[in-house]
Amino acid sequence: MSGPDAETPSAIQICRIMRPDDANVAGNVHGGTILKMIEEAGVIISTRHCNSQNGERCVAVLARVERTDFLSPMCIGEVAHVSAEITYTSKHSVEVQVNVMSENILTGTKKLTNKATLWYVPLSLKNVDKVLEVPPVVYSRQEQEEEGRRRYEAQKLERMQTKWRNGDITQPILNPEPNTVSYSQSSLIHLVGPSDCTLHGFVHGGVTMKLMDEVAGIVAARHCKTNIVTASVDAINFHDKIRKGCVITISGRMTFTSNKSMEIEVLVDADPVVDNSQERYRAASAFFTYVSLSQDGRSLPVPQLVPETEDEKKRFEEGKGRYLQMKAKRQGQAEPQP
Repeated sequence: MSGPDAETPSAIQICRIMRPDDANVAGNVHGGTILKMIEEAGVIISTRHCNSQNGERCVAVLARVERTDFLSPMCIGEVAHVSAEITYTSKHSVEVQVNVMSENILTGTKKLTNKATLWYVPLSLKNVDKVLEVPPVVYSRQEQEEEGRRRYEAQKLERMQTKWRNGDITQPILNPEPNTVSYSQSSLIHLVGPSDCTLHGFVHGGVTMKLMDEVAGIVAARHCKTNIVTASVDAINFHDKIRKGCVITISGRMTFTSNKSMEIEVLVDADPVVDNSQERYRAASAFFTYVSLSQDGRSLPVPQLVPETEDEKKRFEEGKGRYLQMKAKRQGQAEPQP
């Protein structure tokens, strides 16, 4: 194993077959379904590790998901193999790296579909507002700890910046023109029930991510009116816990289009309707990238977004910058190393 060593198991694997209700009408598994499985594996391994030593019992809660690329579509009838490994621990957080493989059980063919990095924090079972210390892992090489510390500091800085960067999504205008932001803008309102939550009354991160992906998919489908699939998810930041009984509003808007991709910003706001002492707050935020597919699975050009307001034009340029930055990064990775 290439990751750190520890007395407790540092890697797990879960798997299940993909059913029709996991997929869209074209048979492609929803990105939100895969994200939910990724988070389930992450919470299992991180909670086990955080309770591996004697002390106050805790549950690990998702704080952030780094950029996740959907490398290959997964289809109904295939088996998803989700493997998770702890790769770094700080005083109060755990980094988990997850790989997802799809298996065609008729041919035995396997392919890598996703790689993701997640960050968890341990919360006390006695007081879910109390963050506990994480048992350290033992690294086989000093470089592993140094690289992990750099990743930790980078994500910590970006998470703080993102919390204050995201603004509110305005209400759409009546009878908007096609290809505008208002035309495809969508929201989903959800009452958080017991089935959405951990035993301790706050929402699973995977449930939130699945709802975010659903809204992003609606925005993308409204914009291009074809079969659409998740291509990637930029870092998902969980700014605050969502408790049972809250009403959450998941809002999505198109921010940028390239020739064959669409960037959708998704914001999650929580309204604790049964607690008058707390106001509505921003719980999570992320950017999703979708692509349009033909009936035979080939990528199609997407209608170009028409930004109208100054804010929409600003977000379009910011999205273009993220797109060009990621495109340059992919091209650099594809170049042969000397």
